[in-house]
Amino acid sequence: MNTLFLGLVAAFCWGLHDIAIRYLSKTVPLLGALLVVLLTALAFQSGVILINGTTMLPTGPALWLSIGAGIAFLLASLGLYFAFERGPVRLVSPIIGAYPILSLVYAMLGGSQVSADQIAAVLVIVCAVGLVAILSDPAADDVPARGPTIALSLLSAIGFASTFKLGQMAAEYGGEWQSTFATRAIALAGLCALLLVLRPDLRIGRKALVPLITMGVLDGIALLAVISAGVLERPEFAAVAASMFGLFTILLARVLLKEQMGAAQWAGCIVAFLGIGYLTL
Repeated sequence: MNTLFLGLVAAFCWGLHDIAIRYLSKTVPLLGALLVVLLTALAFQSGVILINGTTMLPTGPALWLSIGAGIAFLLASLGLYFAFERGPVRLVSPIIGAYPILSLVYAMLGGSQVSADQIAAVLVIVCAVGLVAILSDPAADDVPARGPTIALSLLSAIGFASTFKLGQMAAEYGGEWQSTFATRAIALAGLCALLLVLRPDLRIGRKALVPLITMGVLDGIALLAVISAGVLERPEFAAVAASMFGLFTILLARVLLKEQMGAAQWAGCIVAFLGIGYLTL
């Protein structure tokens, strides 16, 4: 299966996920929401492994790489949730969505040959997605201090790029199913340790439970799709395609929630998809 297709599947799932968290973040404790999402995703991954009859955990180098991916994924998720809580989207989304640049750096450091035109295509995709996000945010200027928001966004971007690289490397050694399960388990264990220290309010309410469980399944599918690309050619392109989750969030909001989009936003969407199309050549 094509790595770009897997990345687009992940982007679509994370787009739906982000629509939900956008509206839940004002009424639901974020750490409680993240706990439900990670628990659901781990249960989903466990079910997939049991159905396939494979072992739960990877071994050897794949286990250590999965542990690193799990830590990175927890940091990425915390950065994402709290950065979007602070906002504005026009600041947060372009920074987080730029993580494919780091993914390309990781690929080149790992010995992959990335041509100048491929680098240019990735930069075009990142800029187009960022433009759509910037134009979609009607927030006023009275927002929290930008320094912490930028730091959280950068933490998320670095975390996502590191998660995908380490997870894909683990998949090469020990299988994508087991690697994704281990990544989830480590992220959940880390979150539980953090909750024991902070002891925050975790009461999410019954109305938020079904959306959060749905988000967990979507999140599980998305991460599995990107990590599964590790056994295919050019796995870094799955991370590039997945970065379009912000664009999918806005497109889905247009379809599902009837939010309006301007001509410049449509142009940004077209340019981003053309960039993805170019990478398939």
